[in-house]
Amino acid sequence: MADVSSPELKAAYDEVLADSNDTNWCLFKYEGKNKIVLAGKGSGGFAELAQEINQPSERLYAYLRVVSGDDESKRAKFVFISWCGEEVGALAKANVSVHKASVKQIIKNIGVEVHYTNTEDVNEEELMAKVRKSSGADYSGNKSTN
Repeated sequence: MADVSSPELKAAYDEVLADSNDTNWCLFKYEGKNKIVLAGKGSGGFAELAQEINQPSERLYAYLRVVSGDDESKRAKFVFISWCGEEVGALAKANVSVHKASVKQIIKNIGVEVHYTNTEDVNEEELMAKVRKSSGADYSGNKSTN
């Protein structure tokens, strides 16, 4: 298990959840082999977060708030992202799935979960398609002409 005892982790998670501020993502990184700490947070959405996670030699975990829905219903959805860059060693890669369980002790409200290993995978359009699919009803195709 990983050490997720830093109070900054929970504080950043709560900030992303809250409607009272603009923060829509937070990023966790490793400090040493097993300690996970806050790497950053921001309000620039997926585009800003994608720049931060593009680190081929790192293992990272991110939490992202997106707005999904149609004209009838827009709501916040939450995405949990794990990143394991292509240059990460085999043992460290194997620990990502084990340590993910520790991170989920902090991050509990998850609508969609994705795992990325290279920058070609990191695509906002594909992510939002997964979010829409997980959201249930979509009335965008039922436009009334009355």
